[in-house]
Amino acid sequence: MSKLSFEIPPGSTLEEIKLRKKIIRDFYVAWNTANPMKQVYNANLKEFINIRFLSINETAEIASRRYTSTYAITHYFTEILEFAEEKRRTKPKLDNENQRRFSEMIVLEYSKKEFGTIKLTVGVLKGSKQHIQYCITAIEEKKIT
Repeated sequence: MSKLSFEIPPGSTLEEIKLRKKIIRDFYVAWNTANPMKQVYNANLKEFINIRFLSINETAEIASRRYTSTYAITHYFTEILEFAEEKRRTKPKLDNENQRRFSEMIVLEYSKKEFGTIKLTVGVLKGSKQHIQYCITAIEEKKIT
């Protein structure tokens, strides 16, 4: 998928956060159109990571808060899903409605030399055991050139 040609607002005003949320949602729409199976094979997990409505909502809500997270999603999305490496497995948070459908949460990280580290959280669905992309955020800030 080609790089998008738009400016990501860098600030922290409510308006800029709303614009980043729209950019992330629009990105997912374009990505889903280009990838009708809505999944990417992760080499480390040896599993397909599926993109669902929850993936879009959770990521747009959390990642839109910071410029770097929005940048990571719009520039490195597929490679994050393909190459992120597992760091730990945890139980879902009991007080989080969106995590109740999962039996476990897997935290993975992807290091991009010119960017920094990006965290990918994947939920394992109860029953089907499908791996669902839950959220993506940048966890290390470096200057983007």
